[in-house]
Order: sequence, then C-alpha cells, then structure tokens
Amino acid sequence: MRRRFGAETLEHRLRVAPSPIHGQGCFARIAFEPGDHIGTFEGLEVTEDGPHVLWVYDPERGRLTGRRGTNVLRWLNHSDDPNAEFDGFELYARRAIAVGSEITIDYGAGSPS
Repeated sequence: MRRRFGAETLEHRLRVAPSPIHGQGCFARIAFEPGDHIGTFEGLEVTEDGPHVLWVYDPERGRLTGRRGTNVLRWLNHSDDPNAEFDGFELYARRAIAVGSEITIDYGAGSPS
C-alpha cells in the first residue's frame, strides 16, 4: 500500500545538500517505507532537453513529455541501485529510506522500449 503524506510540504520531507554522487542531491528529512509517496516532480512542460528536465513516457500522447523541475526533486541523482522510482511524475520509495539518506533514481528507468 502506498502511503501519502498530508499537508506537509515537500521541503519538510526533503532537503538539498552537497552529494557524494554529484553536485547537489536530495536527502530525506523523514523516513520513508517501501511504496511511500515522496513527492511530485513539478515544473513547466518543455519540448527540449536541458538541466533538471525529467522525461516521462505519456501513453495517452504516445510520446515522451518533459518537465523542467522547479522543486527540490530536480536535485535527484542517478544510481544503478536506486531507492526511489517515478510513476509518471510521482516519486515513490522502492525500499526503506532512512533519515539523512540521499534519494536516488535510475535515469534510464521508465524509458519506452
């Protein structure tokens, strides 16, 4: 079961800090359990790639849709063994994430075949 958090803002659940992976990273302020909703990748829809752009396959449109991130989720770094994953633009914990842990995704996951 996926747990969603109430009125708590994304900034209350996550923080941006220097990352040992690359530049800045997104770190947990609270613990997440597998399946927990971490947050929504927010931003304007774009048609060109660039910094902080997340591409998601939109089956209704039959193409990739891009958003240029405007919230703390734009600082997510790549891992070959990520602890979070997107379902559309919604981010969920793949496994337990401890307070202080960097939240990572697989940049190649979710691409259409």
